[in-house]
Amino acid sequence: MKHSYFMLHLAVLCLGLSGVFGKVISLNEGILTWYRVFLAAVILFFILKWYKIPTDFTFKEKLHIAKNGLLLTASWLLFYASIKYSNISIGVICYCMASFFTAIFAPMINKTKFRLSELLLSGLTLCGIALIFQFDTSHQLGIVLGIISPAFASLYAVHNEKLTKKYNAICINYYQMIGGTIGLACLLPFYIQHYPISTFIPNALDIFYLIILSLCCTVGVYLAFTEILKKITAFTLNLSLNLEPVYAILIAFLLLNEARELNLSFYVGLFLVVSSVLLQYWISSKKSA
Repeated sequence: MKHSYFMLHLAVLCLGLSGVFGKVISLNEGILTWYRVFLAAVILFFILKWYKIPTDFTFKEKLHIAKNGLLLTASWLLFYASIKYSNISIGVICYCMASFFTAIFAPMINKTKFRLSELLLSGLTLCGIALIFQFDTSHQLGIVLGIISPAFASLYAVHNEKLTKKYNAICINYYQMIGGTIGLACLLPFYIQHYPISTFIPNALDIFYLIILSLCCTVGVYLAFTEILKKITAFTLNLSLNLEPVYAILIAFLLLNEARELNLSFYVGLFLVVSSVLLQYWISSKKSA
């Protein structure tokens, strides 16, 4: 059990590192995201072949799965754009808005009742981010992009929940990465036209970072969660995932000295976001007791 908890926090730490890679990789957000989904698709292809996982479902089904990958790709694209135009700390805090969008989208898509507690807690998160946005004028573009990113992530999660009940999870991720690779490849010529780049080819250090990002922070995290869920509950897993922004901010402070870029309004807003997470912990633990 101790090994499972260690692996869990190591996986969450890797998720936190994905934001750091978004800052240190010199490629712009569009090229960076394309390499992430492409390399993840290649890695998942070899995993499918190695474990001889069958993919014998129709082209229409594969296309249906791949389309959901466009939502995840859009979320990553905006997430990295947020980090590029602001910093890691703001990018990961804005990503906490996923709970707000999920509280809105999930009942609408699944045709269930809205939960008042989820809306109130998400509203507290929204207040925290609004406070950061109002006073931190130097990073407003990054904040706006960071707020839109979790909207796509929430739509992806809601639709993906239905897919996992019918298909193998590795197959789902594989075809979604293919969908993201093809979809973003079609968009990149127009994207590059508006946001010119000096090169499409990453340098040696960027290649190293991209491999780690795709292998450890994308595919590795997913495989780890699959194994971890055999030992611990989904509630504990989801609870620990809320530590991702904390890990990312600590890494950014330690390695990139981001603390000097942040003002008092950020810390007040961060306090409200963390408070909403802690309250969500408490309410969820009461319901599961």
